[in-house]
Amino acid sequence: MKVKGISRIKAGETRTKRKVFIIDDHPIVRQGVTDLINRENDLLSCGDAGGIANAMSLISKSKPDVVIVDISLGPSSGLKVIEDLCHQYPHLRVLVLSMHDETVYAERCLRLGAKGYIMKMEPPDKLIMAIRMVLNDEMYISAKLGPKLIKKMVSKSTGVNSSGIEQLSNRELEVFQFIGQGMKTRDIAESLNLSIKTIETYIAHIKKKMGFNSSRELFLYAVQWSISEKKF
Repeated sequence: MKVKGISRIKAGETRTKRKVFIIDDHPIVRQGVTDLINRENDLLSCGDAGGIANAMSLISKSKPDVVIVDISLGPSSGLKVIEDLCHQYPHLRVLVLSMHDETVYAERCLRLGAKGYIMKMEPPDKLIMAIRMVLNDEMYISAKLGPKLIKKMVSKSTGVNSSGIEQLSNRELEVFQFIGQGMKTRDIAESLNLSIKTIETYIAHIKKKMGFNSSRELFLYAVQWSISEKKF
């Protein structure tokens, strides 16, 4: 994929613009965000990718200041993508733009190194504001989420146990998501490049943490949860 954006501005102006790279598996979203960014005087879309496979090499070449990444990237794990980006490029700022409920995913993404989390239902000006905040080394989370994160931190410090999905590790949450999509154990193992036995162990942990007595109960709940997630 070609690195885009440099030819759209005059020579000498690239130094004054902060470069943004976009990772999203929907071409329409990538184009829409690119157009939004390039309308700003201080921002420039320097490239995009539909998945992590070619994103890393493009990021290495284009050297963006911030990467906007979705956590739904087809067969790839969005959480793992964030972790890899923050590990390989420790000075790169990562902003998550996702359809998924921030109350479930935002804290996980921030712990992995992301500097902000914004949902796709937010208006365009909020995304621009989030990008600028992250570029200024500020953390971006919604006003609605802020008090919830503080409450969660207080609950943990006082020993109050969390329940349900919040108890799952990042890997267990990924497995739970795949179950909700109707994937079989073997398919999940192939997608995560893990053994079937390892996936079975994760499933056992999920059942125990969430209080399910059978795999069928887990499957039905995961499917219902997956459907509700698509409403965001």
